[in-house]
Amino acid sequence: MYMPPQFNSQDRAIAAELMRAHPFASLISTDDDGLPYVSHLPLVLDDRGEGGFALFGHCAKPNPHWRYLQARPQALVSFLGPHAYMSPSVYPDLARVPTWNYLAVHCTVQAELIETPAEKDALLKRLIGQHEPAYAQQWRELGEEFQNKMLNGIVGFELQVTALQCKVKLNQHRRESHAAMHARYSEGTPDEQALAAWMQRLGMKTGAAQTEEG
Repeated sequence: MYMPPQFNSQDRAIAAELMRAHPFASLISTDDDGLPYVSHLPLVLDDRGEGGFALFGHCAKPNPHWRYLQARPQALVSFLGPHAYMSPSVYPDLARVPTWNYLAVHCTVQAELIETPAEKDALLKRLIGQHEPAYAQQWRELGEEFQNKMLNGIVGFELQVTALQCKVKLNQHRRESHAAMHARYSEGTPDEQALAAWMQRLGMKTGAAQTEEG
């Protein structure tokens, strides 16, 4: 993605947090005609430290995306964090235009299919553990025959992250806007409040006097 240097975060902890907090991702690869093919699905992050990141997910077997991944394993995963409109009224001068602030992570990945029932069961339990641990007991009680039927209907995949971009676009280069932007976001929608929290967390100056510093 387009990455001006002021928005380019090199902090892998921020990227990991965004991927965990916003796990509903866009998996993008190419179909047999060479056109982009996108599946929207939840992914589970595995942080392996110096071994990098891996992502785990699955799609329905009728979805051809798994076949495309099998034929062409390199793909892109996009995570979108909080995002919101920014009015030019946050600036002290009028010669400004609106923009949109957001946090996003893009991962270049290498895909490997997960096809055995035991591996797919472990994958589903990862998803259950992240989103609804209490459901694990209900899944176990559904019986082996039902479980196998459900597992036969999906194809899992492990996505090894080979490159990562983390974009944190919060108008960092326009400090004169920070106080008004933070105040407005703090009183706004859940996404706007999340952006205000990120501003505070990243140490962006929000005091009127502070914004005059060089």
